[in-house]
Amino acid sequence: MRIGVGYDVHRFSENRPLILGGVKIPFNKGLLGHSDADVLVHAINDAILGALAEGDIGKLFPDNNPKYKNMRSLLMTEEVWSLLDKNGYMIGNIDSVLALQEPKIAPYIEKMRKNIAEALKTDICNVSVKATTTERLGFEGRGEGVSSYAVVIIKRKE
Repeated sequence: MRIGVGYDVHRFSENRPLILGGVKIPFNKGLLGHSDADVLVHAINDAILGALAEGDIGKLFPDNNPKYKNMRSLLMTEEVWSLLDKNGYMIGNIDSVLALQEPKIAPYIEKMRKNIAEALKTDICNVSVKATTTERLGFEGRGEGVSSYAVVIIKRKE
């Protein structure tokens, strides 16, 4: 088994959709980024790449490449899964957390888990998504953006 840790952060921006875990969440702002800025998926992708010792998503999907402009982050996850598979690994489990003051995302968590599990060809029971506020502390608490943390265990294919 191997373990990877991922972290990502994006600031809020006007005139962008809010995409978290591949789910479009109704909100008056979205996240700023080269792709769809899905901070949750980016942290998970980074954790997997870290477990594989393959760098980070900036290495695999550079933000100066127009190919990735406004790309759905779950499409990146499918490419990360291909790399995982090619190296003889599969997902053991993923534990992730979103830190944001608002909006409330509890109604969307199951769909996020399903989207991530499908992109990584694993069972939904292997994907945990949680959310927390920061009690109005820090940039998340001031409503300036969202951060996400992820830990992943990968294991050799059975």
